[in-house]
Amino acid sequence: MNNNTSPLAKRGYIIAVVVVIIGLVYVVQLFNLQLKSPQYLEYAESNAFFRRTLYPARGAIYDRNGKLLVYNRPTYDVMMVVREMEQFDTLDFCRTLNIDMERFYSLNAEMRDPRRNPGYSSYTQQLFMSQLNVEEYGLLQEKLYKFPGIYIQSRTERQYNYPNMGLILGYVAEVDQNKIAADPYYVRKDYVGKSGIELSHEEDLRGEKGVEILLRDAHGRVQGSYEDGAHDKVAVSGKDLTLGIDIDLQAYGEKLMANKVGSIVMIDPKTGEILCMVSTPTYDPGLLTGKSFAANYRQLEINPFKPLFNRAVAGTYPPGSTFKPTQGMIFLQEGIITPETRYSCYGGYPPLGGRPGCHGHASPLSIQYSLTTSCNSFFCYGLNAMLSNRSKYPTVSAAFDVWRDHMVSMGFGYPLGVDLPSEKRGFIPNSKFYTKVFKTERWNAHNIISIAIGQGEILATPLQIANLGAMIANRGYYYTPHVVKERKGSPLETTYTTRHQSGIKKEYLDITAAGMADAVTVGTCRGINLAPFLEVCGKTGTAENPHGDDHSLFMGFAPKDDPQIAIAVVVENGRFGATNAVPIARLMMQKFFSGEIPESDKWLEATIMSREILPYVYIRNLPPIPSNN
Repeated sequence: MNNNTSPLAKRGYIIAVVVVIIGLVYVVQLFNLQLKSPQYLEYAESNAFFRRTLYPARGAIYDRNGKLLVYNRPTYDVMMVVREMEQFDTLDFCRTLNIDMERFYSLNAEMRDPRRNPGYSSYTQQLFMSQLNVEEYGLLQEKLYKFPGIYIQSRTERQYNYPNMGLILGYVAEVDQNKIAADPYYVRKDYVGKSGIELSHEEDLRGEKGVEILLRDAHGRVQGSYEDGAHDKVAVSGKDLTLGIDIDLQAYGEKLMANKVGSIVMIDPKTGEILCMVSTPTYDPGLLTGKSFAANYRQLEINPFKPLFNRAVAGTYPPGSTFKPTQGMIFLQEGIITPETRYSCYGGYPPLGGRPGCHGHASPLSIQYSLTTSCNSFFCYGLNAMLSNRSKYPTVSAAFDVWRDHMVSMGFGYPLGVDLPSEKRGFIPNSKFYTKVFKTERWNAHNIISIAIGQGEILATPLQIANLGAMIANRGYYYTPHVVKERKGSPLETTYTTRHQSGIKKEYLDITAAGMADAVTVGTCRGINLAPFLEVCGKTGTAENPHGDDHSLFMGFAPKDDPQIAIAVVVENGRFGATNAVPIARLMMQKFFSGEIPESDKWLEATIMSREILPYVYIRNLPPIPSNN
């Protein structure tokens, strides 16, 4: 700049620079407000556009025979745009919705609270109240012109055709903050599967939301679709599911297990499809819908029988003698015994002074006859022979881990992968477990002899026990058990169509099946002998229970040479396997194969249905399970 420039000219330059800077500041600020500020953009768009979320219909659920189990009914939500709300008769609004003023202010405060409603904006629709029925919707619709800023949004609510399968179907409820944070699909007050199939197949069932963009005029009134709906997105309904479960068989099983605690699981060995999964006590799925959801859920939650707990996949029990077939197959496969090997039994296991005890039968006996008679001593001898065999295994730990690996290959010790939530793994110990328990590596079979007969530390779920029946039925392999048979529009995952091999030779499985067939005709399972109508293979179990009477168990399959079902029955506190589990399995097999119970067994059906077997601690002062009647 020329030093001769006058002070007046210098001031002119300064003023010009300041004006330019101020102009740039305004330009930047306008850019931020109009193009980058989400609040301004939201405000501007909300003045011009009305975005209506279109909720998809949740997928329907059918049983294996095409009977509709779960469907949808329309329900309605009250939405508010706070910026559009003018003074209106709040008392009239409350009367229309059948709520009091206190409830109105509570719902209003919850809607406006950013902590309880993240993403709250006064420019966009916010959920005020949900689950209006058709009658309530009609009353509000008639008066909607009186309440500016109030809109109605339609969605659907689950309905059930049968009062069965509550634990399998599961329920839907309002989404929580963790789910909203994890999945942008969901917003406050959306509904999501919380248990059962509704949870495990949530992404299949929920569908895809749509949006309808409507144009407003200068007064905020909706004028119609924006650009003839060119920017709308159609909601896509959820996928329908077809289950492997037969609802008639399921309902019958629930009747047999009324007033009892336990489970029935039936599997098609050829596919892994679950035909029936009963867990009792259970509940009517219709209880956990609509405005009575919270009250009914609370009653189910506090009931000491735990009707919300699916014992079929999450209950763990000592399998008792239903475990013995696995032991015989391991000893045969490892060459510890041959089909001709015989061990003696004199009412108990002699090396430990007759413990565990045994009942009377012919002695000595082979593996096939030991399964027929359910001899405890035979399997104790076999386990001791395996764990003490130093020509095959360098240490007891090495021998035991081979034993454990066989158990895992037969489907025990880990979740099977059923398409239901909360499946438990049961428990099959390894050598490190016992080294830690005994604080030495110098333990032996006699320290853990009870595991040879399915007691001690061994735990299994009813699903795992039924799956063992399926594996033996198939003579060496099983498919991952699954509830969903078909999913409309896409195939099931390959995990449900892949064979899992047990590693046991077929000849040893044939011996096992023969022993289980003999158990039905001349052994411990004679109560399920349906010959000549049906050749059944079975194994009873009586599992010791430190909290009361023993548990009653049965595992089996039928027919012997072309199996169509595998079954496990567990009746808590049911005492001997033959007392309760066997007759229940008999009736279930007749229902499956014939569709009805013959007149000759009607007395048995009536006896089982009327029999009450409850843990004595629960008998008094029980809160009732809610009824949907």
